[in-house]
Amino acid sequence: MDIGDGTVTDMVTGLMWSKSPDMNGDGIIDASDKMTYTAALAGASSFNLAGYTDWRLPTIKELYSLILFSGKDPSGYTNSTTSGLIPFIDTTYFDFAYGDVQAGERNIDSQYASSTMYVDGQLLFGANFADGRIKGYGLQMPDGREKTFFVLYVRGNSIYSINNLVDNGDSTITDIATGLMWMKEDSKVGMNWEDALHYADTLTYAGYSDWRLPNAKELQSIVDYSRSQGTTGSAAIDSMFSCTQIINEAGQKDYPYYWTSTTHANWSQVPGGFAVYISFGRAMGFMDGAWRDVHGAGAQRSDPKDGDPSQYPTGHGPQGDAIRIYNYVRLVRDVNPETGIQSDHSESSTVPEDFKLDQNFPNPFNPTTTIGFSLPVAAQVSSKIYNIAGQLVATLVNQKLSRGTHKVQWNDTNIPSGICFYTLKSGEYTETKNMILLK
Repeated sequence: MDIGDGTVTDMVTGLMWSKSPDMNGDGIIDASDKMTYTAALAGASSFNLAGYTDWRLPTIKELYSLILFSGKDPSGYTNSTTSGLIPFIDTTYFDFAYGDVQAGERNIDSQYASSTMYVDGQLLFGANFADGRIKGYGLQMPDGREKTFFVLYVRGNSIYSINNLVDNGDSTITDIATGLMWMKEDSKVGMNWEDALHYADTLTYAGYSDWRLPNAKELQSIVDYSRSQGTTGSAAIDSMFSCTQIINEAGQKDYPYYWTSTTHANWSQVPGGFAVYISFGRAMGFMDGAWRDVHGAGAQRSDPKDGDPSQYPTGHGPQGDAIRIYNYVRLVRDVNPETGIQSDHSESSTVPEDFKLDQNFPNPFNPTTTIGFSLPVAAQVSSKIYNIAGQLVATLVNQKLSRGTHKVQWNDTNIPSGICFYTLKSGEYTETKNMILLK
């Protein structure tokens, strides 16, 4: 939502953004607007826009929330202007510019800084809205100058992107923060993109058959940027998850790239031939005659959907990005698609002091009503509905939920008019209320 004060609010994430990277206010977005990481980080404290002073440099997960894969990677684009290019950010709301060729930059040089450093301390993660990738960038250019970035500041919903993981004890893991359930194990073998889609379509795992290949934002949501093979001896993901170990191009023990369902379009002769992957181990590239971790665990890039990876013995592109093609898979599914639990994790929400079951609304109702409840701590919760004879009619909730306020909608046309009872139980706490169905 753009209300015309230089800010843009994302109603999905609850984050408010500065609209333009034009930091010097001259009405032109060019190289002179870019900032070093140190300046961008420090500049948030003095940034004042639309009357707000609590701006911050976004984390890489916050920044990545803005990416749109309706863009096209300029790879293969031969025109001398940018008029035919499509960026990976919504230009209906955000001001955008490609790299400043007048200043010696490439069109592709539209990297935006985040506040997330790679845990090796050498690289800064940034999102490139020109080519649709996350990479770790060195803070110095080859000539010794400090690298500069475009900057968008953010405010609000400071708990956005913080995982709330629960091991369900059945080889699945639920992230309460996103409402997604993940396979605890991965596919254990690499496969091309088409086979990854088939694997998702045909797999029954932990009793569920509605698994899918995650899209790019879903998969990136479970990256743990505080972990890596080189620093913690692990994949860049919470230790609840199991990751198959591989040997990478440099002969090192490492962890795989994982496919997403997201096509990464470009301007080549096969514009839809690449798909997005996330690196949970080293993001390898062949530079200066050797394989090395050039982009960092948690990088997002793209590989060909099929083909022979041996055709790329020294990688692809200026940094020799390793091309694997046979990437690994971790599937995802939605939690409770039937009940549609809605949870309030906004910054403005007050943490409840006690367990509480709200009166349903509307009441009386026909045929749909909403039941709200509050949890002072994360807890296993059960909520059920009984008819006047005490017979169980429906189970609305039976899972662990985060602390906060939650709502669940119930719609049942199969029972007659009359009084029903609904309960909330968690540990020793239990509460029951009644409601009236009028047909």
